[in-house]
Amino acid sequence: MLRMRERITLLDRLGRAIAVLVATPPVHFIALLGLCAAYIQGGLDKVLDFNAAIAEAQHFGLPFATASACATIVTELAGSALILTGVYRWLGALWLAGFTLVATFVANRFWELPLPQRFMVENSFFEHLGLVGGFLLVAWLDLRGRDGQVHG
Repeated sequence: MLRMRERITLLDRLGRAIAVLVATPPVHFIALLGLCAAYIQGGLDKVLDFNAAIAEAQHFGLPFATASACATIVTELAGSALILTGVYRWLGALWLAGFTLVATFVANRFWELPLPQRFMVENSFFEHLGLVGGFLLVAWLDLRGRDGQVHG
């Protein structure tokens, strides 16, 4: 029993030492930037080549391809901006979580593909579910931080 306490104490001390380096505002921002990086890149690419954005929407069978492309650009860039600035961070995170969940089911329908092609699309599907989880965690932390309590 004593050894278990010694290990916990050692891990607690290690955690406190690492927190000084990792639990800092710059690392927090870098983490949020990493989470949003693909959305910033995607939104900017779509702005710079709007015809390709429309073609992508058409490829996925989205109705009103031009409007869908515009909505995607606004979602990717505005959602990322909310998260990175901290202004209604929870809203940006929930917005991108919802968008990512829908887009994942539209673009990564691995169950419709035959094997060898299926593997990469299936992997991408589950990676995107991980992004959804990350955005939900950002929203949860932001909302929790408002009054220090978890609701629900």
